[in-house]
Amino acid sequence: MSSQTNQAVPMLNKPGFSETQAVGLVEREFGLNVSEIQPLPSYDDQNFFLRAACWEGDKDGVEEYVLKITNCEDSRNPGLIEAQTQVMLFLSAEGFPVATPRFTKKGEIMFLESIDIGSATQSYLVRLLTYLPGRLVASEPVGPPILYDIGQLAAKMDKTLAEKFHNPLTKHLHRGTFIWNLANVPLLEQYIPALNQNQNLEVVKWVIEQFRAKIVPKLSSFRPCINHGDLNDHNILLDANSASPERPRVSGILDFSDMSYGYYVFEVAITIMYMMIESEDPLGVGGHVLAGFESVVPLTPEERGALFLLVSGRFAQSLVMAAHTIRLHPENEEYLMTTAKTGWKHLGKLFETGQEAVEKIWFETAKQYT
Repeated sequence: MSSQTNQAVPMLNKPGFSETQAVGLVEREFGLNVSEIQPLPSYDDQNFFLRAACWEGDKDGVEEYVLKITNCEDSRNPGLIEAQTQVMLFLSAEGFPVATPRFTKKGEIMFLESIDIGSATQSYLVRLLTYLPGRLVASEPVGPPILYDIGQLAAKMDKTLAEKFHNPLTKHLHRGTFIWNLANVPLLEQYIPALNQNQNLEVVKWVIEQFRAKIVPKLSSFRPCINHGDLNDHNILLDANSASPERPRVSGILDFSDMSYGYYVFEVAITIMYMMIESEDPLGVGGHVLAGFESVVPLTPEERGALFLLVSGRFAQSLVMAAHTIRLHPENEEYLMTTAKTGWKHLGKLFETGQEAVEKIWFETAKQYT
């Protein structure tokens, strides 16, 4: 992803800090004594989990953090990263379960770290975020009540940002041709060669063609807002100590790096798509997420009518970009194939079932909640 054009090959500039380097910059910039550090999986940034305490008498005790080192391209746009971080601070103050930054010794929420890479020097923006404990949604089966809660939380987050977040930095969230903005499904055409003559190629071409013909002309009729843009099953945490094991509460929302201006209907479509990935009843997921979302933000008829193609479009984005990036970075194939393991099957099922039948399942399920 790119900060200047908002469209570039993911991971080309992924940071490569060693654990020793990471510990050194945390101790230097934050005045902490790191007692444990572990790498965390990531798409195009570099993340570490760590435990650390203040040097002086251990007065704050040992705390847990995530050290987030932003890829080189996005680091060239500090306004974008600061906007994302200000959104996190705002949402936390509004009671949403999101991480917040620890300030450096100089009182900054992030800083630029430069390292030598061969004959060149690269610079990366660094933040230290609070660690959110919990179980990943991806780690266990989730039933209708949790799906409803996730949809409801997504809507509350978007609505709160739309109504209350007024910050000049939001101009950086208008990300133009950012490949992960759902409006930009037609831009996938340049990455299609990564599929070779894959049996799924024709399905992706159909999705792009339908999206261009039926969604793009209607974008102006959708209600705009700021989207998190990546509410997948690895970015949502459930409370490990919930009083109700059958219905644990959502205890964490992770990774705001795909945030951009979009539309309410984009958020619910993206959430539906990702909640389908590990579900034993993927077509049934959408109605429960939609019901939760519409308990806060009811969709208009135009938005409802676009939902099928928007969900299909997000599948296409995720699957095509994974295939493209694996060609460039085969060493990261296991992480990049997280969605693809079942995603192609689910996209094919949507295609075979057809919009009318899928919408009937979603809308009749959602209606049961009212």
